[in-house]
Amino acid sequence: MEGGAHERGNGGSAGALLVVGDVVTDVVARHRTPLVRATDTAAEIRTLPGGAGANVACWAAYSGLADVRILARVGTDAGGWHEEQLRAAGVRPQVVLDGEAAAATVISLVDATAERTFLTDSGAALRLSTADWSASLLEGVAHLHISGYLFFAGTSREAARLALREARERAVPVSVDPASAGFIAELGVDRFLEAVTGADVLLPNEDEARLLTGLPDPADAAAKLSRHFPVVAVTLGAGGALLAAGGAVHERVPAVAAKAVDTTGAGDAFAGAFLAARLAGADDAGAAAAGCRAGARAVASVGGRPPMP
Repeated sequence: MEGGAHERGNGGSAGALLVVGDVVTDVVARHRTPLVRATDTAAEIRTLPGGAGANVACWAAYSGLADVRILARVGTDAGGWHEEQLRAAGVRPQVVLDGEAAAATVISLVDATAERTFLTDSGAALRLSTADWSASLLEGVAHLHISGYLFFAGTSREAARLALREARERAVPVSVDPASAGFIAELGVDRFLEAVTGADVLLPNEDEARLLTGLPDPADAAAKLSRHFPVVAVTLGAGGALLAAGGAVHERVPAVAAKAVDTTGAGDAFAGAFLAARLAGADDAGAAAAGCRAGARAVASVGGRPPMP
């Protein structure tokens, strides 16, 4: 994306995107030198709005989709701030305020190579329950996207499964971003795949695709996953993305060159732009190219959200 402009398709005529996911307070600490145990390490630290689901929603709106909505549970300690940030980004929040748990918080440690390591306190995010869901949320919705983080706790997994099931009953396509190789390993690959059964689009990164299939080559992993999910888009960072369907990789989409500052949210940016482009009428290859452009923009700035409009 040249000159700071973002792309706009015919998002105004596309149906709505509903994201069911997580809204998180990100504390991003960029340190140029390795962490030194038991003493100080100089860092640049910022507190920013984040969360995989919320990031996807914001990038979809930034990419030109006119109607983007999100359902999430947030602690009352930061709920108002998060709602303001989402609205400012062009997203319609359906935020359930939780007075018993604090807002989810992630400490993102970003090293000199722009790679990030997360310390995660899920707080209220994974307390999203079936009581928070209503089929009426699907009115006017052309696509449902579910953040994979919801599948890593029993309460939120039931809510995510209910949303997926009711979307399928109404012929609303569903996508899932697996979100975390570490949490998938903890939950178990088979349990995760069973929980997301019925999704139309799977959006894993390279590590998640390998873990979900046991195959070291991401192309082989993408092909295997596409025997279970109609569309699979595997993000490869600087390697671009792979598109697979029907048991075979059919597109290799190149990355867009970027000077990486912070890779937090790059996959969310890809997903948001990918879904916005599809809803605006692009084919999967065009949507993946839009996703790669958004990913390049994401890594060039700190945090997981796009610039405010």
